[in-house]
Amino acid sequence: MTARAADRARYDRATAAYEAPLALVDLDAFDANAADLVRRANGKPIRVASKSVRCRALLERVLAREGFAGIMSFTLAESLWLARSGFDDVLLAYPSADRAGYAELAADPKLAASVTVMVDDVAQLDLIDAARAGGREVVRVCLELDTSLRLFGGRVRVGARRSPLHSPARLAELARSVARRPGFRLVGIMGYEGHVAGVGDAVAGHPVRSRAVRLMQAAARRELAERRGAAVRAVRAVAPELEFVNGGGTGSVQHTAAEDAVTEIAAGSGLYVPRLFDNYTSFTGRPAALFALPVVRRPGVGAVTVLGGGYPASGAAGPDRLPVPYLPEGLRFDPQEGAGEVQTPLLGSPADDLLIGDKVWFRHAKAGELCERFDVLHLVEGDTVTATVPTYRGEGHTFL
Repeated sequence: MTARAADRARYDRATAAYEAPLALVDLDAFDANAADLVRRANGKPIRVASKSVRCRALLERVLAREGFAGIMSFTLAESLWLARSGFDDVLLAYPSADRAGYAELAADPKLAASVTVMVDDVAQLDLIDAARAGGREVVRVCLELDTSLRLFGGRVRVGARRSPLHSPARLAELARSVARRPGFRLVGIMGYEGHVAGVGDAVAGHPVRSRAVRLMQAAARRELAERRGAAVRAVRAVAPELEFVNGGGTGSVQHTAAEDAVTEIAAGSGLYVPRLFDNYTSFTGRPAALFALPVVRRPGVGAVTVLGGGYPASGAAGPDRLPVPYLPEGLRFDPQEGAGEVQTPLLGSPADDLLIGDKVWFRHAKAGELCERFDVLHLVEGDTVTATVPTYRGEGHTFL
């Protein structure tokens, strides 16, 4: 029996009493992935990206481990909810226009002490001030550095279009604006190098493309390390009591941790290890989060149909955004139908051994987005469900 076949047998036994569709997290794999992230971070604390987890029980589990500290959130409403739930170090990774949320933040000493908001433009400071509604608490601020690699005099850009603050001078200019402005305190710098951390460099069947990605990423790491170091020095000249410099992501943990200027690493997807993280030379994780769909039809030889399945991931549309049938091994989508809203046909010889009601296990393309589809996660240890915990959705929250 292969390791994957053994996993399938374990998951089927663990969830025999539960009806599919369902989602599970293999805690042995989750904990092993967490330990590997800590090893790669080489002593620097890891701030957990909540959008890649979206389950309070699992956020609590990983933050109880040595090597993890703080949360990186994705909306202001989520940040305030987490702070009210007892998480006392929440960094909002994206600027917000949530005026009601800012009013709540500025009026509550506990929230203001626990949540740090992201800024890359003076206009965002203006919005926060206009939204205060009388609240006088000092708002903690983090500046975001644009990490994109710019080539040929800026005519070619590699990396996400995030912050407009690319140069150390621009970052320091905004730092001075924050420092001069009553009601704000500059506490951190963040830079997410998604073109390094979030792009696989060993795509099966594409050796030339993979080689090009590795060359690009090596150049990007060298350029960013130098520029980020200069940016941090420039900002520390304005705000010498800066508390943190955050960088990285699951795919670049060890590289970012090697930069002297970086004080903490961000990571989250590496806990679940969805399919987009199979294509890296720098690390190998264990799939920890899966979902199961039930077989409801057998339309012919070498074919079954499962209920649901149309769970695409965000990003540029393409086959890599789809979930993949994982267990039993050897199933594939029908190219004419793909993953369907209410039913999904699957092809391959393993289909002939599946009966009505059997489970087919899938891996999502991205990490936390799986939790937008399910109210609960069944936590599996060995071949037993040891707990069933709510996702954000199960607690009544879909923040985006």
